[in-house]
Amino acid sequence: MKTDDELRPKPTEPEDQAGLPHDRIMQVGQTKPPDRRITLFVFVGLILLLARAGGWPLLIVVLALVVMICLHELGHFVTAKLSGMKVTEFFLGFGPKLWSFRRGETEYGIKAIPAGAYVRIIGMNNLEEVAPEDEPRTYRAQTYPRRLLVGVAGSAMHFLQALLCLFLLLAFTGTPGGHIFQQDTHYWRVVDVVDGSAAKAAGLQPGDRVTSVDGTPITDFSELRDIVTSRPGQPVQLSIDRHGEQLTVTTVLGSEDGKGKLGVQSSTLPPSETVGVVTAAGRSFVEFGAGVRESISALGRLFSPSGISNFASQVANGGGPTVNDTSGGSPGTAEPSSNSDRPISIWGAAGIGSDLTRDGLFGFLAFFLSINLFIGIVNLVPLLPLDGGHVIIATYERIRSRKGRRYQVDVMKLLPLTYAVVLLLGLLFVSTLYLDLVDPIRLN
Repeated sequence: MKTDDELRPKPTEPEDQAGLPHDRIMQVGQTKPPDRRITLFVFVGLILLLARAGGWPLLIVVLALVVMICLHELGHFVTAKLSGMKVTEFFLGFGPKLWSFRRGETEYGIKAIPAGAYVRIIGMNNLEEVAPEDEPRTYRAQTYPRRLLVGVAGSAMHFLQALLCLFLLLAFTGTPGGHIFQQDTHYWRVVDVVDGSAAKAAGLQPGDRVTSVDGTPITDFSELRDIVTSRPGQPVQLSIDRHGEQLTVTTVLGSEDGKGKLGVQSSTLPPSETVGVVTAAGRSFVEFGAGVRESISALGRLFSPSGISNFASQVANGGGPTVNDTSGGSPGTAEPSSNSDRPISIWGAAGIGSDLTRDGLFGFLAFFLSINLFIGIVNLVPLLPLDGGHVIIATYERIRSRKGRRYQVDVMKLLPLTYAVVLLLGLLFVSTLYLDLVDPIRLN
């Protein structure tokens, strides 16, 4: 037996002239969300394209970069939630939305442009309008320690990943000389000798080190390369250090494209060493400090007048030549390119990372360590829209607050500087991507 509610006629949806319910009709200017099957197809196609273009090393590096970005935003997300803030979005990518789902008050998803990720916390500044009932849960309404925690959480995640890489390198894969950033800059050894080359005729062996050429002392491999390339076809006398034994040999250098060739492959890294787990845990922090100093030094060189001038010149000239001659080394070997000190885009980083990953786990961990350190430090630069900008604003507000009266920065006054920073970052992104496409830095 049916109840009165079941017998009562059900309301029908309003229809348009074509007889279709209004909620099924696209409004003017409204776009239909992409089908999830199409999104999945594009995602799988992108993975296959990456695997075909650069092999599995490139795919591994790209996925690692995605994980790194997600962990950065996860740091902001978790600390914001723990601090009682309202988080409305957690997206990977920017631009048009491809796919999303909602859990509670937060929408999670993927957007079309894979240039990063973001977490949207309500009320990040005084310009954002928020419903009165949500005001207590805004970022701006929280205490200084909570805002500081959220602001540094992204970089903290990068530093934790860097420390993990350092520990794994020191304890398991082994590092050159037992160190990572504290290397002997003058160390180098022959690792291979080319058949039919001047080095082969002279009897050079893997493990040898050339200490002088015709009486001119050699302290690092670049000095040997410079002397050799300037003497094509000439006889030279080489002093050799072979595991502590001093030898003297004479040979005639080869010649190719007007440059002298010796015919060796070299390594500038001492043999790998591992340390105990406890020692590795302590040394990870020492190496971390050395890495931070090196990254800050690299940033200083990049944004120095000479660094900016050099980078602008490379962009204007479409990059620089890549040096692939290893002091007359064997075909297929390469020295770092002459533009290896320039900043790189995410595409360039993926290419270098894939080259290093081909050398094994050590290469991958060293790459992942370096990029996490660098990005973690850059994010703390005290300028909006970087995380450091929010940290410095929160700190300034805390200093200016007096006797229970909360001081709040007027972000409107900072907008011109923020726009300038965004413009600078945009120009840097476009120019580095351009250089990485027309003149890529490759290690293998």
